[in-house]
Amino acid sequence: MALAVAHSRGLDGLNAPPVLVEVHIASGLPSFTLVGLPDTEVKEARDRVRAAIVNSGFEFPAKRITVNLAPADLPKESGRFDLPIALGILAASGQTPAKALADYEFAGELSLSGELRPIRGALAMALQTAGNGKAFILPTASASEAALTGAGNILAASSLLEVCAHLAEQGSLPAAPAVDREKQTIFADLGEVRGQNQAKRALEIAAAGGHSLLMVGPPGAGKSMLAARLPGLMPTLDSEAAKASAAVLSLVGQFRPETFGQRPYRQPHHTASAVALVGGGNPPRPGEISLAHQGVLFLDELPEFDRKVLETLREPLESGRIHIARAARQAEFPAEFQLIAAMNPCPCGFHGHGNGKCRCTPDQIARYRGKLSGPFLDRIDLLIEVPALPAEALSGKADAESSATVRARVEPALARQHQRQAKSNARLSAGEIENHCTPDEAGAALLKQAIARLDLSARAWHRILKVARTIADLAASDCIRAPHIAEAIQYRRLAHD
Repeated sequence: MALAVAHSRGLDGLNAPPVLVEVHIASGLPSFTLVGLPDTEVKEARDRVRAAIVNSGFEFPAKRITVNLAPADLPKESGRFDLPIALGILAASGQTPAKALADYEFAGELSLSGELRPIRGALAMALQTAGNGKAFILPTASASEAALTGAGNILAASSLLEVCAHLAEQGSLPAAPAVDREKQTIFADLGEVRGQNQAKRALEIAAAGGHSLLMVGPPGAGKSMLAARLPGLMPTLDSEAAKASAAVLSLVGQFRPETFGQRPYRQPHHTASAVALVGGGNPPRPGEISLAHQGVLFLDELPEFDRKVLETLREPLESGRIHIARAARQAEFPAEFQLIAAMNPCPCGFHGHGNGKCRCTPDQIARYRGKLSGPFLDRIDLLIEVPALPAEALSGKADAESSATVRARVEPALARQHQRQAKSNARLSAGEIENHCTPDEAGAALLKQAIARLDLSARAWHRILKVARTIADLAASDCIRAPHIAEAIQYRRLAHD
């Protein structure tokens, strides 16, 4: 047969559109032509496929070979098309049954020996193959990742020869191997942190409502240590959220199956560019805010980030998504991350602390704090001061609550929110705030006084109500009362001091 068609998948953001790999073999001078917007990695498949076919014991046709990757207007990238191209050539040359290709989808990079290597985006592709009636054949390492979708039609192969034997019914490929998830990463425990009771309370509120948090304090006060404990206070992801988080990490090859269901924790350096943080490139790739989807994004030394970089976070903090638009391509990635940030009070770090150690001038302090714009700070729910610990607190015995104890309070609070509004309090819209965050008479009067005295914006007013709603949920209260409002207000005072 001179024509064969194999089925595969491309990647366009988080979407995995179907790709037909059409192979035509005709008489003429030996040549190998790839068409269908292949990038450099795909074009190099010609040499990998030729060597893999020969080293697997098959004959590479000395004829004119044309491979079309359809649709023609979808850019193709990475080595995932090696396997379907090789199978198409073998089927078109009559070395394997062509009819068997119709029942499967294929993706995998080939080594020169014919072994299959793992690919990026296997989980994202598997999420969209479910229910189409075709089995999905993947390299063994990628198949275990794809099997986390719960689909039962994922087959694992270690070489081109194994796939050909399966298609010829001379052998059978095993189902994707199960992943051992017993050896999961254990996050650092909150009980190890001495003192800082207000910061611990703020972390509990942030975990219970999905709120963003900014900690201000001198060097060594424990800001980074506190931030690292936040994922341990948050509940394990449910199945759908875990799949969404894993699919994004899979796009850049950073997903590990044994961590499935855990909250991601991302900590980019302050020299990170806007593209590294929000995503971009050609083709568009997810940035740190998307890789932290359903988890925590920790920005240490916040004012040291370029101001333009921080401003790019404003829209994703509100919408939970990032839309990347380029001249040739567009992509949208989820970005429901929880922002935790830390900064010093001044360039030297000791303003208001350290018994007069600070030598920064008022102008230097103003310039340092001015790196954070008002609109950006307005989008942060909780702003707290983390003071330096006294010697007696450091030398005393640690008696703080463990992460498990705090998480036992956080989980029912989150359950109340999802039962009431099907989302966390931090994600409430303006209309939903009116429905679910109305305080009692005393709380409303207190909030009006705070708005007048602190000159709060409408956005800050909404954020106080959302934080107060979370505080009430932690107290198992259906009504937002004055003490809940009062505590929420104190987490905004730092922005107006």
